[in-house]
Amino acid sequence: MQANFRPGEQRTFTEQARRAQIIEAAVEVIAEVGSAGASFAKIAKQAGLSSTGLITYHFANRQDLINSVVGEVMAAFAGHVGPLVDAQPTPADALDAFVGANVGFIRSHRKHLLAVLDIAAGSRATENGAAASAAVARADLDALEDLLARGQRQGQFRQFDPRSVAIAIRSLRDGILGALTVDPGLDLDAYGKELRTLVRLMTAVHTPGEAP
Repeated sequence: MQANFRPGEQRTFTEQARRAQIIEAAVEVIAEVGSAGASFAKIAKQAGLSSTGLITYHFANRQDLINSVVGEVMAAFAGHVGPLVDAQPTPADALDAFVGANVGFIRSHRKHLLAVLDIAAGSRATENGAAASAAVARADLDALEDLLARGQRQGQFRQFDPRSVAIAIRSLRDGILGALTVDPGLDLDAYGKELRTLVRLMTAVHTPGEAP
């Protein structure tokens, strides 16, 4: 058995489906036991594969599989949130869509995000992993800060420090997964509704005499 694939190399539909099956199995295992305990044997069993050799056929090594898990989840996140935000006519609408889309993605991809968070926590133990995690977090924060600054320039948001408010909003979003680990039955519809209201109140322009 040979294979492994170089970037840009074409894969058949069957090969793509098998890779997707392995990545989903890896997500399940990592979310349950953590990335450190996610052996090829456990992933193969979760995927219903007869041998770990079927994993090494599609992935060069364990790190290649871990990177593929992160890449697939981040691509799915961008594909879900990005179009919903970009379709909005104003920064205020875009911010509201951003919050709603994030909550919706967390609802439908809870295990995927838990797996990525576990991988990120482990990667921060290495110099390269820490740099990569910081770069992703910085890009996410920069985009949100830019959205807030555009809303201010257009008079849709009150005057505040965009970086500070972006950090606050992102922290509220990231806290959802922590809340779910404590309370798996958390009502995400109610949480999402209140989070959107909170963000609107946090950023809204206040008329004279109105309480902030």
